[in-house]
Amino acid sequence: MTVYNLGSINIDHSYRMAHLPAPGETIAARELVTGLGGKGANQSIAIARAGGDVRHIGRIGPEGGWTVDRLAAEGVDVSHVATGQTPTGHAIIAVDDAAENAIILFPGANRRIGPDQVAAALAGAQDGDWLLLQNETSAGLAAARMAREKGLKVCYCAAPFDSGAVREILPHTDLLSVNEGEEAQLRADLSDDVVGAVARLVTYGARGAAWIAGKQVVEVPAVAVTPVDTTGAGDCFLGTALAGVDAGDGIEAALARAAAAAALQVTRQGAADAIPTAGEVAAFLAERR
Repeated sequence: MTVYNLGSINIDHSYRMAHLPAPGETIAARELVTGLGGKGANQSIAIARAGGDVRHIGRIGPEGGWTVDRLAAEGVDVSHVATGQTPTGHAIIAVDDAAENAIILFPGANRRIGPDQVAAALAGAQDGDWLLLQNETSAGLAAARMAREKGLKVCYCAAPFDSGAVREILPHTDLLSVNEGEEAQLRADLSDDVVGAVARLVTYGARGAAWIAGKQVVEVPAVAVTPVDTTGAGDCFLGTALAGVDAGDGIEAALARAAAAAALQVTRQGAADAIPTAGEVAAFLAERR
């Protein structure tokens, strides 16, 4: 099947430093790396590198053509990525020596996606395909409604967490992806009945991840590695897991590969550029048997 990803496309400027700056503090960075990022782009590349069929729905500015070329080179269908005059989204990422990060995000063109663009992209979608979306673009609610009407399954990555967006989109969601902090916010804002009505994929960082669907709980441990940069690890995990589920793999197997992919990714610097291929993940798992 196919995953249609209504997702952000960002230009990441990643700065390496000894520690994250405190309020009012100025720190000289040791290194600057500029590359492709955005939760949507990261997830599309993770799906493609895991062997999935993914079509990206997005928008860039006049200076962002190279980001689309980069997605296309990974095997992502970019026929529904539009170009306008609003600058491409970008992120300023500070990464410290403990591999923790702090991010300033400018949404830019990601917030200029309209329902008509989404409708055109979903025109060829088939019953059983997936729509993946996050909170970094516009048109999320309209897209979720359209997808459900066409018989698609909807995977909603509720990040960055926005309580209002979650309330609107959750009724149209088949699989909700959150991290531990976002799940806590979810439970603080919504009743257990509402939260429990949708399957959830929850990542717990170094403590692994869980797939929770009613009474079904599938847990996988994290793979122990020495991290270099944790930027985009959650996107790598979700994209890899969704590609496996879409391919018909069992949930436990899909999550195990996703955990291995995320572990490999954090041993490298960067976001999209650091996502491993299916072959690299397979070799990594084989080494640990």
